[in-house]
Amino acid sequence: MPVPVPELGSYNFVQETKEDLDWADLVTIDLGLFGTPEGKKQLAATLVKAVREDGFFYVKNFNISQEHVNRQFSLGKQFYDIPLEEKLKYVPEGLDNGAFNGYVPGGRRILEPVSGLRDRTEVYNIPKFNGDFEHQHPDIVQSNLPEIEQFARSLHTEVLDPLHVLLAIALELPEDYFTNIHKYDIKSEDHLRYMKYSKYTPEENLKLNGLWGRGHTDLGSFTLLFRQPVAALQIKNHVTGEWKWVKPQDGTLTVNTCDALSFLTGGYVKSTVHRVAVPPKDQQHVDRLGLLYFSRPHNDVPLATIQDSPVLQRAGATQNEFEASGNPVPTMEEWTFAKQKWQRAKNIVRGDTSHATAQILPGWNEKVYA
Repeated sequence: MPVPVPELGSYNFVQETKEDLDWADLVTIDLGLFGTPEGKKQLAATLVKAVREDGFFYVKNFNISQEHVNRQFSLGKQFYDIPLEEKLKYVPEGLDNGAFNGYVPGGRRILEPVSGLRDRTEVYNIPKFNGDFEHQHPDIVQSNLPEIEQFARSLHTEVLDPLHVLLAIALELPEDYFTNIHKYDIKSEDHLRYMKYSKYTPEENLKLNGLWGRGHTDLGSFTLLFRQPVAALQIKNHVTGEWKWVKPQDGTLTVNTCDALSFLTGGYVKSTVHRVAVPPKDQQHVDRLGLLYFSRPHNDVPLATIQDSPVLQRAGATQNEFEASGNPVPTMEEWTFAKQKWQRAKNIVRGDTSHATAQILPGWNEKVYA
């Protein structure tokens, strides 16, 4: 007889906003077409448009049931329901030096200096299950680790591997080019994240000038963001500099390309600046719970521009910032911890960089990747 599935409780999503926001017009990658050479070719062409123009896109038909997604949201909610003193037991050592696996409490950044309002963003990161990382978690997470591991691994096989294949096809590289540097069983700083943005009062939101978080790029390859209906994510257009809202779409993942892919492609793939804004008024009364996965190349991969791609050669994308400046090219591990440490310092006071280094590493362009 089948083993009964343990009850995690329900997770009730709030209603979508009825406000008419300035939504970004993003393309959708339908992985239901991935099974044929013709489908792959079509999807690769669509992906090029997404990674060149917006850096954000939707993915649908990725073969993971909504039930499994909802259970992860439920786990995240139950984690944040436990007392703060219990969560604080799982703060990583070396947090200010770039460590990030475990619990990162809110209140570490001053968002509005006059009033002293601090961020209310909490993060819980769960690293890979490949033997390279210790897993010590509170009971609600520990007791469900097998299911969490299965979910995390399925994101590789059902979402990330196909996206890496499509990107390789788009760049006229062997299909396994990117999957070979993103293998689950080799050490990298991938992690699954439960993320909570606790609400502010209407008066506090006015003081925050419409923003809960500053613009930034992600440092890895792809970030997967599961659909939840509280509108807050905004992206910055590469051409106009305008900020657009990202609309939650039923049955999809929102995916963005990140720093590592931009470095590896000499800037051909865009790492898009994005931020978290104050939600519209009809959603400001609730907390915002996020479920994300951050994919990164193996730790020992140098972030040098790929020289074997005919597409990059034709586009003149043959150097990234490090190579153009004559500075050493970092590995993925070096980039990860340098940027994490820099962000920890810079985010103490939003917009104040006087206490932080102007650059993470020699040759790094802060204006692009902040």
